[in-house]
Amino acid sequence: MPMPAHEIESLIKARFPDATIELKDLAGDNDHWQAHVVTAEFKGKTRVAQHQMVYEALGGRMGGVLHALALTTAVPKD
Repeated sequence: MPMPAHEIESLIKARFPDATIELKDLAGDNDHWQAHVVTAEFKGKTRVAQHQMVYEALGGRMGGVLHALALTTAVPKD
């Protein structure tokens, strides 16, 4: 079952209210996504930790409802 962009964005925003999120449907099937997430909460965290935080926000949907997510993360520029 595919996961539409608004659901992904809603889950991420629930965990990171200040986040800027850019989503791109890579295959046109709501199942293969590219996401760029920018939030101040990533400050001081490694890229691995940042990605883990996003995956946690998705509540275990990775690999199931959400088949693939090409993820990049960043801290806002001052």
